[in-house]
Amino acid sequence: MRRVIPILPDSAQPWTGALDAPDPVRLLVLGDSTAAGVGARTQDDALPGNIARELHTHWGRGSTWNAIGENGATARDIVDRFLASATVAEYDLIFLSIGANDALHIRSRGAFRRDVRVILRRLRARNPHAFILVSSLPAFFRFEALPNPLRWVLYLHSSSLEAAARRVVKGEPGVMMSPPPPPYTAGFFATDRFHPSASGYHDWAEFALADSGLTPALPVDSDV
Repeated sequence: MRRVIPILPDSAQPWTGALDAPDPVRLLVLGDSTAAGVGARTQDDALPGNIARELHTHWGRGSTWNAIGENGATARDIVDRFLASATVAEYDLIFLSIGANDALHIRSRGAFRRDVRVILRRLRARNPHAFILVSSLPAFFRFEALPNPLRWVLYLHSSSLEAAARRVVKGEPGVMMSPPPPPYTAGFFATDRFHPSASGYHDWAEFALADSGLTPALPVDSDV
C-alpha cells in the first residue's frame, strides 16, 4: 500500500466555515483523514461543507461547522489527542468518522469498542442534546487500489470492528450509525484511489444523512 498509494495532503485551512441561512446548526466533523478532508481541496468540498449543504437542501437550515482530526488517526488517537479540543465548544450535530485506520492497524474488536464508547460518552457529556452520527466503515472490498488478499482481509476485519461499534451505538441515546455504503460511483475516489474526492464527499454526505433518522428539529431531545 505504501508503495502504490500516493500521499495526498489534508484539505487547506481553515477547517471552520459557515453556510448562511436561518436557524444554523452547529456542526462538528471529528475523525481521521476524512475529517481532515484528504482528497478535497478545501473543507467546503469535503464532509463539513457537503453536510452543511445537505442540511440546507432538506430543511433550509444554515450551519456553522468545524473539523477536527488527522490523517491516519485511530479511535485511540481521537481519545488521546483530539477529544479535548472536540469538547471545548458545544454542537448540535456531530459526525464521527473513525475505524478505517483501526482496521488498517488490525486493532482488536475489544480495544476499538472501548475507544468508541469513551468517545461517544465524552461527546455526550459535553453535548447533552446533540445528534451524533457515526459513519459506517469503508467497503474495503470495493477498493480497487488494494491488492487481494489484502482487500478482503481488511474488509473482513473492518466488518468485525463495525459490528462491535454498532453494539456500542445501540446503547447510546441520540446516537446513530449509518448503514454500509452503497456501491461507490464513478469519480468517488480521489487520485490516490483510496480517499474520497470532492464528488465522493458529496455522495457520502448525501447517503449518510439520508438514512440517519435526522430531523429538522435539531438539537434533539435528550431522551431520543
